Amino acid sequence: MFYSGFMQNSYNPQGIDPAKIKALALDLDGTCLGPDGSLSDRTIRALKTCLHRGIRVILCTGRSIDAAEPYRLAIGAEGPMVYFNGAEVVDMPSERMVKAALLSLEAVDYCVDLSRSRGLYYQVYFPGTPEHPRGILMAERQAQETGMYRIHTGIQAVIGDLKQALAQPGLKGGVKGMFISDPLFHEDLRSQLVERFGKGVYIARTAQTFLEIMDAGVSKGIGLRCALAYQGLQDAPVIAFGDEENDLPLFEAATYAAAPANAKEAVLKVADFHFGPNTGDGLAELLEHWFG
Repeated sequence: MFYSGFMQNSYNPQGIDPAKIKALALDLDGTCLGPDGSLSDRTIRALKTCLHRGIRVILCTGRSIDAAEPYRLAIGAEGPMVYFNGAEVVDMPSERMVKAALLSLEAVDYCVDLSRSRGLYYQVYFPGTPEHPRGILMAERQAQETGMYRIHTGIQAVIGDLKQALAQPGLKGGVKGMFISDPLFHEDLRSQLVERFGKGVYIARTAQTFLEIMDAGVSKGIGLRCALAYQGLQDAPVIAFGDEENDLPLFEAATYAAAPANAKEAVLKVADFHFGPNTGDGLAELLEHWFG
């Protein structure tokens, strides 16, 4: 059964041959996962079928390793995965770092100043250490946003003074900073950051209230290209799946792009084909149609 909101050829508007597809680049939140953050049994089965057919499954997510790991394990995918919107590409399950790009200390510090002056919630992922090899998430205060993010990702922020954390010897930058706020504040934050750093930072809205700041050399698209090259698949046909503005660079790096019905309008406009919303098993239905 096809999703009733789209005609059948929305699944294959360009005569794509599924037998030639070598990899699937998958966003998690809003695309693979339901609104409650769950990965349905049907989606798991469909993705495992793809793996059994020799198709690589590459998670391309804004999440950290810890926050994405339950889904990777459920699917059984291995190889390079794209985390933090491309700030890290990590070969799993070995956890070998393939690529890493840090947001400068100056940019993190400036975001701390913005958050303090505007009373907005801000948190930073710091890179791994021997004590915390997967990195650590830190915020300056316990707030409603802290609990919301913990429910959303399973990650609990450590509370402390970010200015003091930035002064730690040997620290070279942050993996990713994130404002969690009413979207009405996002454009002002963007303009302030662009005025200060120009194209020196990458800014992306990854959920309704999430505004993320990363190094300018970061995007899901850059991460995907790195992951594909690592496997010798840089010229292989790839389908990317996503729903938010941070998935647009992912689409540019893939051969074909697919978006769920719940995707942002800008994402739907550039997608090669559409599938049912994440409130149901839209992704699973599409994969079953393509790969059996």
